[in-house]
Amino acid sequence: MSSSDLGVMEGVSAATARQAWMLRMYTFAIYTTQALLVSYFPLYFLSKGFNEQQIGVLYSSGPLISILANLLMGAASDKYRTIRKVLILLLFGQLVAAACLLPASSFWAVVTIMFFFYFCQTPMVPLTDSLIVLASPHIKQPYALIRIFGSIGFCVSAYFLGLILKAVGTQWTVAVCIATIIATLLIAFLMRDYQGTMRKMDFSGFFRLVRKPDVVLFFSIVLIVSIAHRMNEGFLGVTMNKMGASDTLVGAAWSMSSLSEIPILYLMGKYGHRYKELPLLFFASVLYALRFWLNGHITTPYGFVLTQLLHSVTFGIFFSTALRYVAQIIPDEYRSSGMALFAIVWTGFAGVISGLFGGYLYQQYGSGLFFDVAAALALLAGLMFIGKHMLARR
Repeated sequence: MSSSDLGVMEGVSAATARQAWMLRMYTFAIYTTQALLVSYFPLYFLSKGFNEQQIGVLYSSGPLISILANLLMGAASDKYRTIRKVLILLLFGQLVAAACLLPASSFWAVVTIMFFFYFCQTPMVPLTDSLIVLASPHIKQPYALIRIFGSIGFCVSAYFLGLILKAVGTQWTVAVCIATIIATLLIAFLMRDYQGTMRKMDFSGFFRLVRKPDVVLFFSIVLIVSIAHRMNEGFLGVTMNKMGASDTLVGAAWSMSSLSEIPILYLMGKYGHRYKELPLLFFASVLYALRFWLNGHITTPYGFVLTQLLHSVTFGIFFSTALRYVAQIIPDEYRSSGMALFAIVWTGFAGVISGLFGGYLYQQYGSGLFFDVAAALALLAGLMFIGKHMLARR
């Protein structure tokens, strides 16, 4: 082999490695913004004088619009055979919305802006996942080794952004968000686009799917767990803040949850197939109930940092196992419809219900009953999972 051939091979190898790192940096960056939204936006809205029920409305706006946004953006990326350009367009939309949010003070103006912001933000993760899957054979890296940088980004950012906001003040939350979006946008311009056949949602299969009693029952139970999960996600920071927690401590709690899920997701991917899905879902749901019950009886904000470690054996086990079960109960020809339905239930419907119902419950009855209701929902779902398993065995 000539030296020129070696030079070409080394060049290709260097380009491949560079693109792999671009994807890692980009994945890290979008989860930085995600950490800010989950951990600190509720505190920002609280500092603006909004009450818990209003925050619940704002929190539910994202899941509500995500149902439409994910379908439209998925169709757009399919029609024009590009994911990267759609992502860049969505990032520009987020930038415009965040800039409009800076001077906004009235509640309904903020609601309107957040609707548009979430329209541009909620499709980012599923589109990014698709991009990583399509890029994987080209960059010679498995999906997990790229996606894990998202968990690292969320973990690191939730803590360090808290330190920044503690130093400069909660009122700078939106400005920090603008900075993270700009950083993500700059990285996105340096990425390659990877094309593939992105299947549109099979609507005929979708409607046939939702009429199956076994499928309806499973997704109904998933919805119950999802509502409890989203209730905790939306109001954890608010509860800690009311107990006197700093932004840094709130960030530490979210960092612990993100960090704890990494080894569990790895172990579930390696060994989870050895165990039946429904008993695993029962186990995760019961631990969810324990986690939320503890949250309802904690008297110091430091306790939430510890209970967030249970995110590993609740979300980590539940999410990976539920996706595995969906792959079993959905026929191959309707697989894409089934996965889309799971995403809509987990993120969309559950987010809307938890935001509106949870916000009202929190404002009227306080955090104790709020988390007790979340625990009861998780326990109910666990009993339904194990009941379904026992009936299936008979």
